[in-house]
Amino acid sequence: MSEMKIALLGKTQSELVEIVNRLGMPKFTAGQIAQWLYSKKVGSIDEMTNLSFKNRERLKEDYEVGATAPVHAMRSVDGTVKYLFRTPEGNFVESVYIPDGERATLCVSSQVGCKMNCKFCMTGKQGYSGSLTTAQIINQIYSIPERDTLTNIVFMGMGEPLDNLDAVLRSLEILTAKYGYGWSPKRITVSTVGLRRGLERFLNESDCHLAVSLHSPFPAQRAELMPAEKAFPITKIVELLRKYDFSKQRRLSFEYIVFGGVNDKLIYAKELVKLLRGLDCRINLIRFHAIPDVDLQGADMHTMLAFRDYLTQHGIFATIRASRGEDIFAACGMLSTAEQQAEKKRNSIDV
Repeated sequence: MSEMKIALLGKTQSELVEIVNRLGMPKFTAGQIAQWLYSKKVGSIDEMTNLSFKNRERLKEDYEVGATAPVHAMRSVDGTVKYLFRTPEGNFVESVYIPDGERATLCVSSQVGCKMNCKFCMTGKQGYSGSLTTAQIINQIYSIPERDTLTNIVFMGMGEPLDNLDAVLRSLEILTAKYGYGWSPKRITVSTVGLRRGLERFLNESDCHLAVSLHSPFPAQRAELMPAEKAFPITKIVELLRKYDFSKQRRLSFEYIVFGGVNDKLIYAKELVKLLRGLDCRINLIRFHAIPDVDLQGADMHTMLAFRDYLTQHGIFATIRASRGEDIFAACGMLSTAEQQAEKKRNSIDV
């Protein structure tokens, strides 16, 4: 993406109206541009053929479509593909394409690195470099070869989505609005550690599904795994969630990575039942992908099955998420970390 020009990709309908008004074009031109971007997915302004030549030239003076291809792709034997995108600042973010029968899910990133510093997350080890723009979020969807096969989007990649809420909400608008992708909100899930103010805004301004990272029902242990617990206690998050109706279209789920010998005993399942009793939700149990320099291991499948069965028997629908892409830097943040380290090494050699 050129530094001099502004990306049209990631602009909402109202933002496109502002642009065409400023350039002295008819207001309906905004709708035409939106259709070229989000329905026809063009690569250049020249392809927007129902705009007059004069208007296309005027638009090109300051704007471009702004789509950028991934710089690297790693393909797993199970069909999973991890894509690496470079930001204008020279950083890297990942998105992961996950085919599964008739479903095809894309896991997208919302930030470069992350402030949350969860013990089990490679992205957190990078620190925080910045938030992605709406264009950079939408570009992850726009610029992969499988874009037309996608059935679901999950905001579960690098970063904390609710820490970049304005850009994420604009992305959700584009994905669900008639002028944009026109998707049902039921096809989109946003994951969070539970930033309270952002969580309230998200619940009030979007109808997309919500996934909350939980990982331990005991506050002291959750704080060890997830420092955000100190500012945003899980008990307060659950208290807030009880004010919303998740019995209809919108789904509430809790993500629970099962660490061997850490949070995998039935006492944890019992405490989860107490914490979530009466809340219309599900728990996704996730096997841990080991990351460097972290003394955590995944639980064995027998333990995970027993954990799931206890939850199900006590009224909480629980599933074990299938592990995918284990042969291609499976854990989020590993590919971008490796690429950043390689880049630093190349630069030091050049110097």
